[in-house]
Amino acid sequence: TATTAGLVRLDGVRASDVTSGTLHLAVLRDGTRLCVGRHEESFFAVQDRCTHSEYPLSEGTLYPTGEIECGFHGARFDCRSGAVLRGPATEPLVRYNVTERDGTLWLRAPEAS
Repeated sequence: TATTAGLVRLDGVRASDVTSGTLHLAVLRDGTRLCVGRHEESFFAVQDRCTHSEYPLSEGTLYPTGEIECGFHGARFDCRSGAVLRGPATEPLVRYNVTERDGTLWLRAPEAS
């Protein structure tokens, strides 16, 4: 994983792989697991574990509304903010800013919701 000016390159996931409505697993060098996707024309990355059940969100569903649904108990989160939209989860997701440059996805530090 390369870094430049406060950004971390997402290795193993290219922008062209992330089509609208799909979710992908990305793992950073430090072992951090991320759920990466595209909603409308924007890329997003959130922690890959549901805050309720620890189930991998990259194995869940991304709806056209931008809601990520956990495949275990059905908790829903906003892909843009990480906010909980439906329980049983009560804690928001950690969200990362994603930038695309020449087909490569880059992350900034996580944001609290």
